[in-house]
Amino acid sequence: MTNTPEFTVSELAGNIKRTIEGAFGRVRVRGELGRVTIAKSGHCYLDMKDDRAVINSIIWKGTMSRLSMRPEEGMEVIVTGKMSTYPGRSNYQLVIESMELAGEGALMALLERRKKALAAEGLFAADRKRALPFMPKTIGVVTSPTGAVIRDILHRISDRFPAHVLVWPVLVQGDKAAQQIAGAITGFNHADGFPRPDVLIVARGGGSLEDLWCFNEEIVVRAAANSTIPLISAVGHETDWTLIDYVSDQRAPTPTGAAEVAVTVRDDWLETLADMGLRLTRGLRRSVKDREVRLGGARLPNLNSVLGPPAQRLDAARLPSLARLLDPKLTVLSALGSRLTSSGAAQLRRRVDTQSKDLSRATAVLGGAVQRNLDDKARQLDRAASLLSAYSYQGVLARGYALVTDMDGGVIRSADAPQPGQSVSLTFADGKRAAVIDGATTRKKVTKTRKTKPDEPQHSLF
Repeated sequence: MTNTPEFTVSELAGNIKRTIEGAFGRVRVRGELGRVTIAKSGHCYLDMKDDRAVINSIIWKGTMSRLSMRPEEGMEVIVTGKMSTYPGRSNYQLVIESMELAGEGALMALLERRKKALAAEGLFAADRKRALPFMPKTIGVVTSPTGAVIRDILHRISDRFPAHVLVWPVLVQGDKAAQQIAGAITGFNHADGFPRPDVLIVARGGGSLEDLWCFNEEIVVRAAANSTIPLISAVGHETDWTLIDYVSDQRAPTPTGAAEVAVTVRDDWLETLADMGLRLTRGLRRSVKDREVRLGGARLPNLNSVLGPPAQRLDAARLPSLARLLDPKLTVLSALGSRLTSSGAAQLRRRVDTQSKDLSRATAVLGGAVQRNLDDKARQLDRAASLLSAYSYQGVLARGYALVTDMDGGVIRSADAPQPGQSVSLTFADGKRAAVIDGATTRKKVTKTRKTKPDEPQHSLF
């Protein structure tokens, strides 16, 4: 017998768990991330390792949403958490509550590796960049709805060249920021229910490298590269560079600078147009003046000197006056008018009466001929109708005959055609009756009579 106490498996696992959690209630660990896996539940399972050991670690879903960066394999980080055990698999694990990079050197090394990989795909090539529209009517802005950035952009656009601005609110820091920024860029490119912007601005104020890290995420860079709308990046200050700056069509040093790049100054263009209009007016006046001088120097003859001689010749022609030419014609016209009002009018009236009587007689004769022709046609039509009624098969049926047809409507013309027991239809003058053929065919013997030739006439001998 031994005095060693006896434990169940669960009791021993519980004691180990309490011992580890009591001894390592809160720890701070530095190492490299390996085997990063994000489950469908939202929890992140990863390894903390160095050159001699590996510790299984876990980041709960609620903690993941508060991290300033997305864990990736190969990152050198410093994490804060507590040690615990998982009795179901008899292993211990580090429950991570916060995470930060082990230094800007490690973060810059990760950024440089990602930059080289994306550049190797050609995403940063200069020939992929597009020109910005000259005067955009609609501008899409992807940024935080609160803060000074959106106010600066709206104020600057309003001052320079007012345009319609659509704001897609997103987070610009934290673990979920990258997904929201990429979704906003894609959403503007597939505009549904709102105008499609002519240019996009992705903007954020200044911050540390960790604060701006969401703009270095691969999902954001690829969304910007796939955008069919020209894109301006304005992230951080002038000295801050993120990967979206390399893939965008144009980089602005600040959000205010992005607004200046997106729109031109309307007042400058109004002044330019006014100056061009003034120069055009001056040019036209100068051109008219030059032609006036050239016309004056042409030494054209005076109008009076050109028209004077023909006018003198017209005066010397001594043409008769208009009254002298028209007076004889008016006299003849008056004489004809007086004749027309007396004897001519009576004669014209008699001719009209005679022609009216002739027309009435011709109309009566023509009407009678037309009526006689119609009567003849009516009588011919009646005779044709009588013949049609007499020769139609309905008339034959009315005299006591019947029309025999098979059930398909075919006419039976011979006694041999129907078979015994076959159904037929009999059509009488007043309707149809069904019948069935019964018995064999009975033929009537037909005797042929010889036709005798008529006596031929005797030819004359004379």
